[in-house]
Parts: sequence; structure tokens; C-alpha cells
Amino acid sequence: MKKLLLLFALIGCVTWSNAKGQRVKYNFNSDWEIHVGDISLQQVMGASAKSWKRVTLPHAFNEDEAFRVQIYEHTDTVVWYRKSFRLPRNAAGNKIFLEFEGIRFGGEFFVNGKSVGIHENGVMAFGFDITDYIDNGKVNVISARIDNSWKYKERATGSGYQWNDKNFNANYGGIPKNVYLHVAPRLYQTLPLFSNLKTTGTYVYAREMDVTKRRAMVFAESEVRNEFPVAKEFSMEMSVEDADGRIVKTISSGILQLAAGETTTVKVGTRVEDMHFWSWGYGYLYNVYTVLKVDGKPIDVVKTRTGFRKTRFADGKVWLNDRVIQIKGYAERTSNEWPAVGLSVPAWLSDFSNKMMVESNANTVRWMHVTPWKQDVESCDRVGLMQLMPAGDAEKDVSDRRWGQRVELMRDAIIYNRNNPSVVFYESGNESISEEHMEEMKAVRDRYDPYGGRAIGSREMLDSKVAEYGGEMLYINKSAHIPMFATEYCRDEALRKYWDDYSFPFHQDGEGSKYYRSTVTNTSKPLADASAYNRNQDSFFKELIIRWNDYYRVRPGTGDRVSSGGLKIHFHDSNTHFRGAENYRRSGVTDAMRIPKDGFFAHQVMWDGWVDTEKERTYICGHWNYSDTIVKPVYVVSTADKVELFVNGRSLGWGTRSDHFLFTFPRVKWEKGVVEAVGCNEKGEVLSRSSKETVGEASMIRLKAITAPDGFKADGADMALIEVEVTDNEGRRCPLANQTIRFELQGEAEWLGGIAKGEEGNYVLSQELPVECGVNRVLIRSTKKAGKIKLVASAEGLTGADVNLQTSAFETKNGLSAYISGEHLPVNLSRGEAPKGDSFRMSRRAVKIVGATAGCNEGLVRNSFDDNELSEWGNDGRKQTAWIKYELEEDALLNEVELKLTGWRMRSYPIRIWMDDELVYEGETPKSLGYITLPLKPVKGRFVKIELTGMNNEQDAFGGIIEVTGKKELDLFKDPNATDSKGQLRIVEVEFYKSL
Repeated sequence: MKKLLLLFALIGCVTWSNAKGQRVKYNFNSDWEIHVGDISLQQVMGASAKSWKRVTLPHAFNEDEAFRVQIYEHTDTVVWYRKSFRLPRNAAGNKIFLEFEGIRFGGEFFVNGKSVGIHENGVMAFGFDITDYIDNGKVNVISARIDNSWKYKERATGSGYQWNDKNFNANYGGIPKNVYLHVAPRLYQTLPLFSNLKTTGTYVYAREMDVTKRRAMVFAESEVRNEFPVAKEFSMEMSVEDADGRIVKTISSGILQLAAGETTTVKVGTRVEDMHFWSWGYGYLYNVYTVLKVDGKPIDVVKTRTGFRKTRFADGKVWLNDRVIQIKGYAERTSNEWPAVGLSVPAWLSDFSNKMMVESNANTVRWMHVTPWKQDVESCDRVGLMQLMPAGDAEKDVSDRRWGQRVELMRDAIIYNRNNPSVVFYESGNESISEEHMEEMKAVRDRYDPYGGRAIGSREMLDSKVAEYGGEMLYINKSAHIPMFATEYCRDEALRKYWDDYSFPFHQDGEGSKYYRSTVTNTSKPLADASAYNRNQDSFFKELIIRWNDYYRVRPGTGDRVSSGGLKIHFHDSNTHFRGAENYRRSGVTDAMRIPKDGFFAHQVMWDGWVDTEKERTYICGHWNYSDTIVKPVYVVSTADKVELFVNGRSLGWGTRSDHFLFTFPRVKWEKGVVEAVGCNEKGEVLSRSSKETVGEASMIRLKAITAPDGFKADGADMALIEVEVTDNEGRRCPLANQTIRFELQGEAEWLGGIAKGEEGNYVLSQELPVECGVNRVLIRSTKKAGKIKLVASAEGLTGADVNLQTSAFETKNGLSAYISGEHLPVNLSRGEAPKGDSFRMSRRAVKIVGATAGCNEGLVRNSFDDNELSEWGNDGRKQTAWIKYELEEDALLNEVELKLTGWRMRSYPIRIWMDDELVYEGETPKSLGYITLPLKPVKGRFVKIELTGMNNEQDAFGGIIEVTGKKELDLFKDPNATDSKGQLRIVEVEFYKSL
């Protein structure tokens, strides 16, 4: 009987003509109208629909500026949105709420001409109780005046918002996110919308998680409000439904009483067996139903789609489901935008993009500066991608009202997203914040998400006693206490169009923009060498391998102090601040249409493992279509110990290995046929292979349509992604094809197009655009009329192609729909559940330092081995004092010394290292982005002395790296309290190791 009642309740959840008294959530995206420009409310209420543009949300009014203009040219103005709707008759007497996933930037909202409230932070979800403003059974009008000014000020205080920033937060204005309407009984579970409603909703979490025995205690806490005029007796039941639709556990609270007008939190919990724990690439989700019952009958049902996973953050490492995982992934703009539409894409396209990150073997995405919209958060749940969730900021700590705004945004974001298992980290700042501010953010987390297993921290925080993780933006950090990982690394940029120096269009690094303009300082600075921001695919491929190895070589298993990984800045090219020749950022490993660059496959090889690589892979960079005169380097990325290259079956020998994964064959003469790389272990046993072949002349066009798993819907917002390839007669993509393709769209769809390198506008919205490296993609958007669609592609000298699609009818009634797309998308289980066993092998052991003496400043010697990267020991600049001697805890045969030397990217130190009285190293230290490893002559001893033997060499080895603000040095080099002398020896951290 209980199961039948629950089934009845669930039917009520999905039927939009529900029985009176039961909750229903409507898709409220259809039938909106837009007017750009400020007019009076009276004009809004009286204006003819003919003068307004009809749209389906989500829809930014300036969507077509995405990638067409640079970020600081995004239009900011006032725009009005309005919508007419009618509620079902059985909604009378119920509570009516509006839920907005977010607007840009500040807005005031009206129902039937009366103001129901404002919202101003430009990022987070919010809600309104519009019960008393609705005419039941009649047509109602909601209207919204939204101002997306770059200089928007909070009404109550006159303060601006730090994250409304022309560098980082693309300005797609209006209502670019989803909207929902909720009908609930007057005894109901609240919504997780603290702004305006001041409610916290339902919180589902697990404790006592036993991954080995596959069980946990599952709890639900739901805020319940009684808006009946009398007290009510009720119970709350929790049912847990697995991914196959089976109810695996049900528990009830027993009878409770709530007085009229009161709010309480009801908690229930029970043990669940045979659990599937959410993991990387394993987006296993449960539905947890919390059901309010009166007299044993369900009156209010909330479905929470969530997953359960176990985390731990300690000893410089991150654990997921009892297994150490090194952070590997991308720092991504929260806008996650596409050309001509910005962020406002259907949910399936969010999954398409985010799943590609997982397919590149990323396990984490860090959304930068502002909280992502709910659609992307839920998408990461489904695809199995861990998230760092920020609140909102720019590049520094702030005080006054701007700090209060950041705390409030974090509060709202935590309440709204605390049931999403993919959210594993809360980011309190894109740059370091004070300990007091960190305490305040942590208190917010502890209040609203005490059991979610999420670490809270900030970028940097290298010496914080409060933060639970840290890590710099560009450099390598190590830690033995809280996890440290690079929050963004490798800012280099490369267009997908450019292969190398040897094939069309013959792009050499360094061509392009000669200056960098900062919208923070509003100044420009020359770029004498722009190579880092104008790479070709060969060069970009190599750089990505070199930069990742900085983190891989100090991964868990390499000592007590380790790096927890790194996040490469940008997965896809982004409409944000840029340093290259184009007006958008090309740092992605895919382009803006998510077509992979070769760097995508480099990551796929290097990242296929929780810590150590677990699957053997090899990939050859580039293509194999050249002319007979070409002799060029061939680059291979591989997990193998050695790689042999073959051309048409003839061995060219073994490649030169560098940066662990990179194998170089410096002078390979091209000949038509097949080039193959074979990865082997030290014994010569074959582990993996990769090959490229010469492709014939361009002959034909091929089109492929990609749509939602449940079809292309005629809702005015769904999209189809169409891939266009130029191939030879055998259907193989022509890697040097660059033909202009002409498109003709027929039927019930709107042209959005794609992007390519070109003159002003980057071909955005153009129905003629070139393929690049033989491929491109375009978007089309459905109309509201179901019907046939035909896209025809043609080009001079090529056989054309067409693709036919059919949109399915999308049912709406009086402006309401029961269909919510995210609930119909499959989860990604491709990687399977978290494996058992260790994720890394110990390769060396640290030998503890128990004391030190020095030529001077002996009171500071501990700073050089205190696991704090913001402290250092240094001498006074005189050669005779430039030494420090360490005592080890045991007589040891050392193999390596790991050093972080102040000025690591711009200063080389000539040093000698002695073990007792025997010289074990002499040389000049290399420049780096953090740590260096020096090999030592194996001599057993107890005391290790490091001394400076000459003057330091100072010249920036990474001058292409540009800090956004240009105001802060992260390597202590210009410490005003230090003597800036070439006779200084300055050590941030030192570690001694012996091999295992």
C-alpha cells in the first residue's frame, strides 16, 4: 500500500494538471517577449506584441555578440521581458512561486503590474512568492526590467559588484538561464532559494559511508512551512530510488505538528545497502523523494536528484571514495559559452561539452569567478565531473559592502547546490583572502552544508590555518597538510586552424597581437614576443605536455610533500579577455564549437589514471599530408618507456624522451603513406600504437547532425549541432582543407552558425564560413512549430551534402509545460565505479630534516623546510654567508634534492651541495615554475650543505606569462624586506629523497 501511495505521489510530480493540493514544477521558459531599451511599466503593460521579439528562455538579449565582439564591447542596457500565462483551475488556493536560475545583472519583477521584488547579484538563483498577485483562472502577466550595465550599483547601498568585471564575466544580459513556476500546497517543503524567499529547501546527504561494504546512512532534512490558518499534523517520508527506478529504502518521521504560520526542519535517515557511489566518469544518481503526508495521504512531494560519494582532504592529497585522486582538468569560464548564443544552450549541449572534458580524462572543472548556473552544475553530476564552485569575485580580496555581497552569494550558492555530488570544492576567492574572511566563509559552509564532504578554500592561501585547500594560479605548489593544486595553469593560446610551420596556413609562433590590454588597469603593454599567445598546434601540444609534467612529477607517491594536481586554463576557446591576435581567448584544447585540438588528445594520454597513468596510450601530433621536400620534427605523447617511429613500415629508431610523456623525432622526411608510433616498455614489449595516414585530395562534403538523446524539440530553444567535414573519395577527413562552405537552411529552424578565423565578426551568424583543418560545426535552433528541416552544404569544386531533421511537437498549455529537459538526459557511467586498490606507487621516500645551521639568519632556517611556501630563509647577500647545512634524522643515501628557490622563474643560482665532506652536486639551478629536482651523487651521510658559489643569473625564463593585474609577484622575488642582491641564497623549501 505504501508503495502505491508513493507511486501516486510521483505521478503528481510529473503531471502538470495535478490534483488539488499536490506540488508541481512547471517549465516556465516558453512564450516570453523582449523589448530592448527602457520604457515605463505602463508602456510595458499596454504595448502590442507586434513591437516585441518573441523568444523561448533561456535567452540573452545580446546573445549574438558571443565571440562576435570582444568581452568589453558586450552591450549593456535596460531590457524588458514579459510573459502571459494562466494557471490551471485546480491551482486555486495553493502557493505559487517563481524560480529564476539567474539573470544578468539586476532586475525588478512585476506580476499584473505590481512589483513583487528585486534581485541584483547578477549570478545566482532566486525566487518570489507570487501567490497574492495571481488572478486564478485568468491570464496573468509577469514582466521584468533588467539592467545589465557593467557599472550596475546595488540599490540600497550604491555599491558595485566586484564580479561584474569586463575581464572575466562575459555580459550576456537579461534572462540567460531557466525559469520555473512551482505550485505547492499550503503545508509545503520550501525551495532552496534564500534570496527574497529566505528559505533553504531540502538537504540530502550521507554519513557513515562504507565504500567497501557499499552502504551508508542517508539523511534528508527538509524545511517545512505551514501557511494554513490552523495547525497541521503531518509526517515526512523519505524514499530512495536507484537509477533503475527501484525504491530501495523508505523511512518515515512519525506524526509531527506545526502551528499556523510556523516553519520547522524535519529530519529523517536510514541505512541504505548495495549502494553505487558517484565517482569520476561515473555519474550514478539517485532520486530521493521527501513526501509530506496528512492523514496518511501524500500532499507534497519533492524529488531531489543526487549522488553519494566519500571525500577526504589531508596530507596534501584528495581522496574520492577512499582512493587518492590527483586533480586533473580545466579552469573554465562560468559562461561556458557558444558562438551566437552565449551560455543559453539546451541542457543536452551542456552535457555534450562537459562530457568531452571527461573524455579528455579530466576529473575536475573549476568554474572561474562566479557560480555556474544550475544547468551546468547538474550536467557535471550526470557526466561524472568534480567541480570547484566559486561564489563571486574578480582578482583580490575586498572589504566594505563588496565583501558582504560575496558572503551572501556564497550562502545562496551553497544552499542551492549542496545536493549536487559533483560539487566537491567551494572557492572563497579567485585570489587569497584574509584569515578572517576565510573563517567567515567556512562558517557559512558549516551552517548550510556541514555533511556534504566539500572542502572550502581559495586560490593561494599557502600559509592559511583555516583554508582546507589552496594553490596558486600559474605555479607548482606542494604540501604535506592541506591539498595544494594549480587553480589554473598554461595560459598559452593557439587557434585550431594552425597545424605547424610546414603546412597551410604556415603559422609560426609569435605572429599576431603586439600588445596586451588589461581591462582591470585600462592600460596596454607591448608584447615583444607574443609566441605564448599565438602558437600552432605542434607548439601548443608540446607546451601542454611540458606544463603537465611539472605537476605529474611531484604527484602523490613522490614524497611527503606533493602536488594535488593542476587545472589547465580553459577547456574550450572562450569569449573572455585575450592576449592573442583574435578578439577572444584561444587557450582551449577544443575550439569554441568543441572540436578538439591536438592538445585534447595529449591530455587524454597523460591523464588516464587517478594518479599514476593506468592505461597505456600513444598519440602522434598533427597530420601526414605534406610535400616531398618536407623534413620536419614529429612529436608523440605516450605513457610508454620508449617510442619507435615507423614510416611505411620502416623504422626510424627511438624518439628522444623529455618531460616524461614527450617523444621527439627531430628530422623526419615525409613520404606518402603511413606514419606509426609504437610505445614499448623497457623490455621492448609493445604497449600501445598510434598512426596517421596520407589522405587524398578534397572531394566531397559530409554532414553529421548531433541532437538531444530524446530528439530535437520544437520549443524555440532546442538546438542541433551539425558537423561539416571535407573528405577525400574514401571518406577520410582532409587535414589541409580550408574551403568556404555555403549553407542553405530550409524548414522550421533558425540559423545560428559557427565560428572561424576571419575578418571582423569571426563569421558569427554567417551562412558562409570555412572549414579549418577539414572540419567545422554550426548550430541551428528550432522554431515553435514542429516540422521538417533541411540543411544543404556546398563549396566550389566539392560534391555537396545535405542533412534532414525533424522536430517533435513540444506541448505547452497557457505558457506552462511539464517537460524539464535535464530530467530526461542519461548519466555517463563510462569509467565504472571507483576501482579498488592504490592509485599510485611510491617512487621515493623523504628523509626528514631535524635541524639546520647557516652562515647567517639562523633564526630563519626552519622557514626553508616548514611546509609553508610563503616563508623563506636567505643570507644577507655576502658570499661568505651564503650557505646552509641541514641535519637529517638518519644516515641516508640520498638520490635527489627538491628545491623551491626564491625567484624560481627568473633567477639561477650557482651552487654546490655536500654530503658531510664530499661534493655530491655542482651546477647552476634551472629556472622553473616552482620546484626543481637535482640529482645527487649517492653518498651516505648525515649532514647536507648547500652553498652559493658565485653571482646569481637573473633573466625571466617565463616572461611570456602575464599576470592579469600585473601588481603581485607570487615568487617572493621582490620582497621589500629582502636584500635584492645577486649574492643571496634564498630557499623557500628543501626536501631530501632516497629512491625506493
